[in-house]
Amino acid sequence: MSSTIEEFHRIKQLPPYVFEEVNALKAKLRSEGRDIIDLGMGNPDMPTPPHIIEKLVETARNPKAHRYSVSRGIIGLRRAMARYYERRFHVKLSPETEIVATIGSKEGFANLAQAITGPGDVILAPNPAYPIHAFGFIIAGGVIAPVAAPSPEAYLQGLADAIKISHMKPRAVVLNYPSNPTAQAVGLDFYKEAVALAKKHDIYILSDLAYGEIYFGDAPPPSILQVDGARDIAVEINSLSKTFAMAGWRVGMAVGNERLIRALARVKSYLDYGAFTPIQVAAVAALDGPWDCVEEIRSIYKTRRDTLIEHFHMAGWDVPRPEASMFAWAPIPEKFRTMGSVEFAKMLMEKADVAVAPGLGFGEFGEGHVRIGLVENQQRIRQAARNLKKAFKEN
Repeated sequence: MSSTIEEFHRIKQLPPYVFEEVNALKAKLRSEGRDIIDLGMGNPDMPTPPHIIEKLVETARNPKAHRYSVSRGIIGLRRAMARYYERRFHVKLSPETEIVATIGSKEGFANLAQAITGPGDVILAPNPAYPIHAFGFIIAGGVIAPVAAPSPEAYLQGLADAIKISHMKPRAVVLNYPSNPTAQAVGLDFYKEAVALAKKHDIYILSDLAYGEIYFGDAPPPSILQVDGARDIAVEINSLSKTFAMAGWRVGMAVGNERLIRALARVKSYLDYGAFTPIQVAAVAALDGPWDCVEEIRSIYKTRRDTLIEHFHMAGWDVPRPEASMFAWAPIPEKFRTMGSVEFAKMLMEKADVAVAPGLGFGEFGEGHVRIGLVENQQRIRQAARNLKKAFKEN
């Protein structure tokens, strides 16, 4: 077909993919034999716990398990998700009406956007943010009103201001704590204020809690559903990807407001048959325990975080210490700040064999930062620091 044909409508709505240039350079350098220490991807490198794999294998041997599943997720998995929420957050959920098992949190978010967004609907989303928090609604025909999120408090105030000046009432607000990419976390008081604001203006809340089990302090991150009345207007998206090092398994959940859950289930019923049944059965084994594997995964991330903070400081780069998530959100060192995050990330690959994610890829307010993933072992992190120290001196 002619190359002059106009681009497809929905593709035209998407902004340029900032990471494409950085990823292309990474692939080029690796093809040349360079050993790139990749701290740019949010891809867990730890093995999935053995008891989960064993349940997958056991179930996969049953020929009946290879039939189509159901788009909402098998009832056993939805019940396990309800048990998890009751144990962890003391929140009781109905597996029939308040839970949908999703094919990862990203799919859940994207299909929820399809379910609730009409042409021109305004969605308030943080900036910087994980891309699906904006792109899912853009693809669905909505309009994103980005709200700067340098801190949770600033974001909450920004939401209040944005609601006042919006030319039409926003359809929904996106929350994400612990945050990807900024690693910020919040307490229950934050959610109480957010719920009060949303209820005052009759706006839905979509809360992303994918990193809720990756925390390093004594207080576990709360769920928005712990707030009285939150289920009147809120749905929470959660995931097994980071909690159990099951990223490639694609198991997530949407829980909360019955109307939103019903809409998501309806859309999914037209689009998929649900994840492979043995994966869902294995996910039940994950959620029902034992949970010492989760504590071990959390401990490994904490050790890596401490190693990164210490050794990057020794290299001349002071990185703020994240209290949650598997990332550090780092300001570009002063002497390189004029380069911008994309060129700085490319420089680190070319001069230090270290890959990070440029902040611009998470939104315009992410510029001036890079996201560093805790996805390499301590030895590799220390090697990255040595490479950085040398590169900083030479450049």
